[in-house]
Amino acid sequence: MKLEKITKRSEAGSRRTYDDACGLAHALDLVGERWSLMVVRELMLGPKRFSDLRADLPGISANVLTQRLEGLEANGILIRRKLPPPASAHVYELTPWGYEAEPLIKVMGRWAARSPRHDPSLPLSAVSLMLSFRTMFDAAKAEGFDATVGIRIGEESFLARIADGTLDLKRSPLEGADATIAGEATSLAAVVYGGQPFDTMISVGALAVEGDRAVAERFATLFTLPPKVETAV
Repeated sequence: MKLEKITKRSEAGSRRTYDDACGLAHALDLVGERWSLMVVRELMLGPKRFSDLRADLPGISANVLTQRLEGLEANGILIRRKLPPPASAHVYELTPWGYEAEPLIKVMGRWAARSPRHDPSLPLSAVSLMLSFRTMFDAAKAEGFDATVGIRIGEESFLARIADGTLDLKRSPLEGADATIAGEATSLAAVVYGGQPFDTMISVGALAVEGDRAVAERFATLFTLPPKVETAV
């Protein structure tokens, strides 16, 4: 009976299946529907409300988002819970197993960044940028650099602690930051990955830096995109 219930839940959460025993095939059964893995990505740094997910995934319709959330919940990847008063709002949150997908997202992101067709100037969410920092962090470039950097993107705030060649980056209040960078995700990505000078982005109002400017500028140099793959013409 228990196996039958699990099977029914799986079928309810995923209308298509590869009917293949390979783990990769089953992974695609679980998160292979369009937008599913993007929803998982957006929840990787903590729970979000339905409206937050809509805002951070502007290309998804409310109906499709509802379907993907229901499917991911049915497959045990996320849960829906109600926040206590005074918030009293429902949020979606990854299960412990759902959070285990982070290495998958990071490996796929690094692999896809090698594509000549990858365009880092396209729109991206705050969580997407933070996960890219976790993925592209270059320990060698951080040698001898110990600092705490706050990042504010819209209403979201993150704290990055760099010490002993490691990066600990999570959603957090900004207390204790040596420097705080504020602006749109695309503007910060333009500095980190696109080579835009801080001075230029600050002068046009795209970014603002509070605290130790040198710390902020050093932080922006710690991330390296992988080289593009060579393809036959």
